[in-house]
Formats: sequence, C-alpha cells, structure tokens
Amino acid sequence: MQNRVSLKAVQAFEAAARLSSFALAAEELFVTPSAISHQIKLLEEQFGVQLFHRVHRAVVLTDSGRRYAEEVSAAFARIDMATRELGRTAKSDILTVHSTPSFATQWLMPRLARFSALNPDIDVRLNASTEAIDLVSQTVDIDIRYGMKRLQPAGTMVLPFPPETIVPLCAPSLAEGPHPIRTPDDLRHHTLIHSEVCLVGWRDWMRQHRKVKLDISRGPRFDRSFMAISAAVDGMGVCLESLLLVQRELETGRLVAPFGLEGPKVQGYTLNLLKSRAELPKIRSFQDWLFAELAA
Repeated sequence: MQNRVSLKAVQAFEAAARLSSFALAAEELFVTPSAISHQIKLLEEQFGVQLFHRVHRAVVLTDSGRRYAEEVSAAFARIDMATRELGRTAKSDILTVHSTPSFATQWLMPRLARFSALNPDIDVRLNASTEAIDLVSQTVDIDIRYGMKRLQPAGTMVLPFPPETIVPLCAPSLAEGPHPIRTPDDLRHHTLIHSEVCLVGWRDWMRQHRKVKLDISRGPRFDRSFMAISAAVDGMGVCLESLLLVQRELETGRLVAPFGLEGPKVQGYTLNLLKSRAELPKIRSFQDWLFAELAA
C-alpha cells in the first residue's frame, strides 16, 4: 500500500506526543533521541505534514499533529486493552448467557456459584433483558427465553425446560391472617396480584375453579414475574406464579402455597444455542449443569 506507515515510526510519534519530549520518548523506548527524531521526520516526509513545532529544545504538536496524536493514542489504548484481555482469556473461557430478567433473578443468580465452583476455568457473563437475541450476529453463547416460541434462524437448537407448575402463592402472614386462606373461595377476601407475562393467569385458573367467584379485574399488575413475587412476599396479595421461580421463597418460608403444590403445568422456558457451537466445552458444561439443576 502506498500510504502504509512504519509501526516503529508511529510508536515513536505516540511516545513523543504523549511525553512532549523526544528525549523522554527515547528513554521510554530504549533508543536515542536522534532515532526518535528520525522516525518522526520519516512520517512528516511521507505524508507532507508537519507534526511538531521544534522550539529550541522543546517540541510542541501542530494542529495536524494533535489530531493525529488523539487517534493514534486511542488506537494504542485499544491494542493495550486487547492484549490484556488476551492474557486473561488465555487462562479461562468466557461464557455469555442472556436470560429473561425473572429467571436470571429468581433461579439462575442464586445457583451460579455452584456452576463456577464446578467450572473454575469458565467466567460467566450474564445479561438479562426481554429483548430478542440474535445468536448469529451477537456475542451471546446461550439465550434463555420464555413464552411463545419465536422463529429462530436456521442452525439454532431449542431445548425445552421441564414443564413448570403454576400455583397461588402468598406470604404466611396472609395465609394465617384475619382471613385465613384454606379454600379457593377464601381468595375473595384478598387482593389478587397479576403477573402479566405468566402463561397462566387468574382467568385461566378460574376456569378450573368455576364455582369460585372472584373479581379478577382488580389488583396490581406487573410485567415481570420477579416483581409479582416480591409483592407477594411483602404481603400485598396473592400471586399466581411458577414454582420454578419461587424455590428460595418457599424454602425460606417467605412464601407459602396455601392450596398445595399441584396446579396447571406449562412449557415456558427454552434454552437456545447454535448447533455449530453446541459441543464447545463451555457451552456443553453449562447445558449439562443447567438441566441437572432443573431435574434436581
């Protein structure tokens, strides 16, 4: 290429511009000041642009030199960052997982330490959002989705989670309060919390309890399951949610299932990954661990 520049000359220029001194640049690069001057002169002659004003023993960047120095310094900073990242990733694999916020908060986060303990050479990066992720064009290894299956690009593996059970849940103080919850009909004395993203809502639940008369038009509504669960823990009312997402709350007694742990089952979550990457050790390890945890 006609304008290909010597990396040695650019390095000399960057050091001289940053330190405002040929002598200090020479000391940093273990060369003589005349070598620094020579390299910068080559740059100036090659492009016909003066990069420094030589004022007695000092050097000051010209306007062109200052603009060039800003770009070159940014480029060297990126090279330095990439080099440090290479040194870190050489010792470990980075697994990038995208998940829905509720599954990430309620189920995955409390268990990630177990995965890390079993796989110390894999660093997990967890991103949580409701946005659709394109596994082909984005730097995501695994995508955990909820709800209706969207059309996935060719070459994508879609692995369904085990079916979830949806049941009414509430704080113990509510279940044993002034209006105890013993039968579905007792819910008429309580606020119903609506989780608008859950595949089973109170209207669906009412179809299985047709003799119960509840006003399902009232009550707070949340577009994230973890918020509905949190509201129930705080005693705001009774939520209708997946047992998969409330394991911690049930184990610690912050929530109870007043009608037991039987209820409608739905196929909600799926694990999505590219077939071409399915046998990468980091992805296989996470997949095997995830489904083992779900089965447990």
